[in-house]
Amino acid sequence: MSVQKEIKKVTTNTLQKMKAAGEKITMLTAYDFSFARIIDGAGIDVILVGDSASNVMAGHETTLPITLDQMIYHASSVIRGIDRCLVVVDLPFGSYQSNSDIALASAVRIMKETGGHSIKLEGGEEVLESIRKIVSAGIPVMGHLGLTPQSIYKFGTYAVRAKEEAEADKLRRDAKLLEEAGCFAIVLEKIPASLAKEVSEGLHIPTIGIGAGPHCDGQVLVMHDMLGINTEFKPRFLRQYLNIHEMATHAVKQYIHDVKEKDFPNETEQY
Repeated sequence: MSVQKEIKKVTTNTLQKMKAAGEKITMLTAYDFSFARIIDGAGIDVILVGDSASNVMAGHETTLPITLDQMIYHASSVIRGIDRCLVVVDLPFGSYQSNSDIALASAVRIMKETGGHSIKLEGGEEVLESIRKIVSAGIPVMGHLGLTPQSIYKFGTYAVRAKEEAEADKLRRDAKLLEEAGCFAIVLEKIPASLAKEVSEGLHIPTIGIGAGPHCDGQVLVMHDMLGINTEFKPRFLRQYLNIHEMATHAVKQYIHDVKEKDFPNETEQY
């Protein structure tokens, strides 16, 4: 029997057991009560309340504008919709980078005000002090290496990271440092599959890949991308499982038609 099926509630410890058993971890983003209920009910292991809400919920070009208050709103909504999965909440840009005291205060607010189970933050060696401080306060931390979207203006591109040996070496080193600092898992985003395999095999904690090949211990996608709610974003790593955009457009057009033609509401749809 799989680890995932045995347990009533997914915890950070469950993910560790899944890695040890060679069982893949599934993670998707969610930002509201209704979708969280669907995704959790379907049996997902982890929901990430991503700062990608900045893009898919608020329409911003990057993840940078979303605030801590807004992340708390989204995470609270998700928590009310779940029974079983582990919920990870992104610390948004500006809520942890400047110093470790601010980072801890941001993480504490998320835990107290949302009921979330853990937080995620981007970066390696440069955020170690913050990670240590948050972990020492009893808050589980998921790391994030490779393409770190909050640093988009520094990189200037969403291209694959760590193709050059120097950057790959830093990523290997950072992954070990994050593990030593107490992270329970690490997201690896948009790096070569061979590097992701090497890093995943070299760590005791699980890795979750997005655009990082099949050898990570789990996978994550943005819900709006995999369900086809968005139509603009089609990177190579994305598998689209549904085309909600097309289906919803058709439904709305049908509704407009039915109202205009006086077909809705009909005899059975009134009191």
